[in-house]
Amino acid sequence: MNQIRESISIDSIDMDKCYYNPGCALIEYKPETVNSIWQMLKNNFGYVKLHSTCCRYDPKLPDGSVIIADCAGCDRRFRSLYEGIETITLWEVLDSIDNLPLPDYKGAKMSVHDSCGYRHKPQIHRAIRSLLSKMNIQIVEAEYHGENSVCCGDNFYGYVDNDRVEKRIQERANQFPCEDVVVYCIGCLRGFSAKGITPRHLVDLLLNLETAPILETLDEYHAHARFTENMLTEELVSADMCNACAGYLDKTF
Repeated sequence: MNQIRESISIDSIDMDKCYYNPGCALIEYKPETVNSIWQMLKNNFGYVKLHSTCCRYDPKLPDGSVIIADCAGCDRRFRSLYEGIETITLWEVLDSIDNLPLPDYKGAKMSVHDSCGYRHKPQIHRAIRSLLSKMNIQIVEAEYHGENSVCCGDNFYGYVDNDRVEKRIQERANQFPCEDVVVYCIGCLRGFSAKGITPRHLVDLLLNLETAPILETLDEYHAHARFTENMLTEELVSADMCNACAGYLDKTF
């Protein structure tokens, strides 16, 4: 039987030890959104510090710190690998804010692909759908969603050959009833790009931005991701540094 993994309650967060970590993938995908989301948190939730150390490295934060994460891998690793660190998702925090200014998508119909890393966190599924409803998005669910969602296929990378991974991603893409599919994982975004559907990343939707397709091959994407993780072994203290990191990546690859 699957065990529901609860999040820390928002009321228990010590704002003096509250940090937003955008994750390596978002920094690589659209570094300019980091500052926008950070400002959204500071303007509507409270003063949140920016923390950009990759989740594969010691966050070097005091006991009792809470990291607001928008990546399932970051959420899991920070919470489970480092003593004294709690996590909550960006989606839960934003959904808790009354009268949060959000764009209006005028009843646009979209399906939702739920990340496999959050499969056993129905509170996150609820928060995401609540945010979408607040943006006037009509949700048309796929057969497999929420706790019954299935992996987009990217997690098979490195275990089977790439052609089989891409075939699995295409099979998942074919299951959505809507052309526009909300994703909240950059790996899922890459997977569904050029697969006959239009992935819409939740950060882009919140900021009223178009989602840029990621047309890298599996090998290119994962090599790029590992490089970014190695770059972020120390905390970056400003969004400008995230932008500088992305600029370096553009020159390197």
